[in-house]
Amino acid sequence: MAARLLLRATGVASRFLPASHSLVQRAAYTAGGIIDVGQPTPQSHPELLADGEITPGITSEEYISRRKKLLEVLPEKSLAIIASADQQMMTDVVPYPFRQNSDYLYITGCTQPGGVAVLSEETGLCMFMPDTNKEDVVWQGPTAGVKAAMDFFKADKAFPISQIQKILPELIERSKGVYHNVKASSSSYKNLDAFRMASLNNKVKDLTYYTDGLRWIKSKSEIKLMRESASIVSQSLLQTMLLSRTHREESQLAAKIEYECKMRGAQRMAFHPVVGGGANGSVIHYSRNDRRIKSGDLLLMDVGCEYHGYLSDLTRTWPPCGKFSPAQAELYSLILETNKECIKLCKPGASINEIHNHSVRMLIKGFQELGILEKGKSIQYNYLNPTAIGHSLGMDIHDSTTLPNDRPLEPGVVITIEPGVYIPPSPVLNERAPGRFRGMGIRIEDEVLVTEDGHEVLTASVPKEMAHLTTLMSMGRRGDPATDNGRDDELRAACS
Repeated sequence: MAARLLLRATGVASRFLPASHSLVQRAAYTAGGIIDVGQPTPQSHPELLADGEITPGITSEEYISRRKKLLEVLPEKSLAIIASADQQMMTDVVPYPFRQNSDYLYITGCTQPGGVAVLSEETGLCMFMPDTNKEDVVWQGPTAGVKAAMDFFKADKAFPISQIQKILPELIERSKGVYHNVKASSSSYKNLDAFRMASLNNKVKDLTYYTDGLRWIKSKSEIKLMRESASIVSQSLLQTMLLSRTHREESQLAAKIEYECKMRGAQRMAFHPVVGGGANGSVIHYSRNDRRIKSGDLLLMDVGCEYHGYLSDLTRTWPPCGKFSPAQAELYSLILETNKECIKLCKPGASINEIHNHSVRMLIKGFQELGILEKGKSIQYNYLNPTAIGHSLGMDIHDSTTLPNDRPLEPGVVITIEPGVYIPPSPVLNERAPGRFRGMGIRIEDEVLVTEDGHEVLTASVPKEMAHLTTLMSMGRRGDPATDNGRDDELRAACS
């Protein structure tokens, strides 16, 4: 990659300013008569966006409605400051792939870094956009500016980010309370004297509780995007499961799932895939993916993808060799039964806490029957499974995290159901398990949409019954399914 040597210049644009501020408006970058605002639009990408959409599947009317709802739930005379995510750099000039802060995306629809959105009853949506110049366009391509903020993102007011120190202090001083997305907070406003003074006076609070409440229930358009995200990862994992019959490197299967997701339209993985063969599956957030899966071992894969801002989350555990050992089958049957029984509980009025408590009772009983957990010592359960039964899912993998788990589920809420057991090869947390279960990690995770009369499992197309998994793994084998002998070229071709 070429080194960046050009000096940065400063530039400003104007759209709406008080009389005391005068700026020069910059024309938008155009290519072939189509204005490029730094992200897809219905004009530049008609295959992705319909007319009136700001991001695929979400219209400008829905974004405007979100802003109105946020103002309705905030205390009177509040000011909301919502910063975009920062661009993270691998080196001084080489960026990591950018992912937008979910609250900023939820309110504005802007997928680009460097902006700050301000929302109040007085101003409506005011967007402060990054200052760019021609040299920036050469290196980074066109980005959204003041004009795009007004015309495309439907802001009520817009200014260059360089003007934030002149405009924002007065808005802060006039407000009764300032709410901001703390985790993405920007020095562009945190260093302002007015913001510091408001903080000292206990006027500054976290906005997340309010945005989490809005994001808890998905709209019809959001559900459509989440269905597609779940479909993409489900199809992709099925192809990866097929490949695992002939390719046993964790790294190869990690590459396969990412390839399949992106080929089906996902923008990125929702998180680094967990591809844990054998004992690696007992590491809950295993990430190395650098071992070869031994014949006879189980393989646990926890994967998800992002489809236009909405995430999926899915886990399956299976024997690539085509056969469960007796011990594997005993433990897998317990986890599967817990998964299915907990999914049945997903309905309006229930809560994640209630479902979790039911899963704990089922697993404690099952672990005791298998001799993994001593009777009267249920406190040791957490050594075997320190995770909750599930979590809210949406624009983030752990979505709406500030909301309590005893909040009643409602139609439009999406959660995961993911019972599991994690038994390392040798004791780590004083867990006591018979030798035949040592080095096993099993998790079965599904994505569940709560509906008016129950639920819909968005990942139901991926096999999880033992009979289905063994059939899938054994299809086309000429030799013993428990060995690597007898691989045929047709099976390898089908899995590649």
